[in-house]
Amino acid sequence: METLISKERLKKKVKELALQISGDYKQKNPILVGILKGSFVFLADLVREMRIPHQIDFISVASYGSRKKASGVVRLLKDLSTNIEGKDVIIVEDIIDSGLTLNYIRNNLLTRNPKSLEVVTLLDKKKRRKVKIPLKYVGFSIPNNFVVGYGLDFDEQYRNLPYIAKLEE
Repeated sequence: METLISKERLKKKVKELALQISGDYKQKNPILVGILKGSFVFLADLVREMRIPHQIDFISVASYGSRKKASGVVRLLKDLSTNIEGKDVIIVEDIIDSGLTLNYIRNNLLTRNPKSLEVVTLLDKKKRRKVKIPLKYVGFSIPNNFVVGYGLDFDEQYRNLPYIAKLEE
């Protein structure tokens, strides 16, 4: 496996994103919605660096299974336990690939009438995008490689790597 983003670069970028969000959401109490399972490491590090009050909730969807390509079908596995109506919401995503999964989640959450809805993603694979999605906070733009580590997996493996690596064929 080839390391694409080192542990040190990840830590620095997560801190930058947390401080940017903290500045943008001063005097607010945003709800950060982590998309399980991949975002949990990023979310944990992000909230440890934030300097504002916030809440955390999770949503879980399935779109990959054990394949390397998105199936195009998104299934809701776990819904929010928090009412987001009238609240500032930030979706926390590990990686945006085709955008189909995030588009599904975003549209689902918009029907619940949040005050605002933004997205923070650690990784953005722009070349694979099939749907246009507004991204307010982006950690890294990456090439069209299948990546693992820092919460991202292949068939539930490699989430524990402290860096982002390109998974070889």
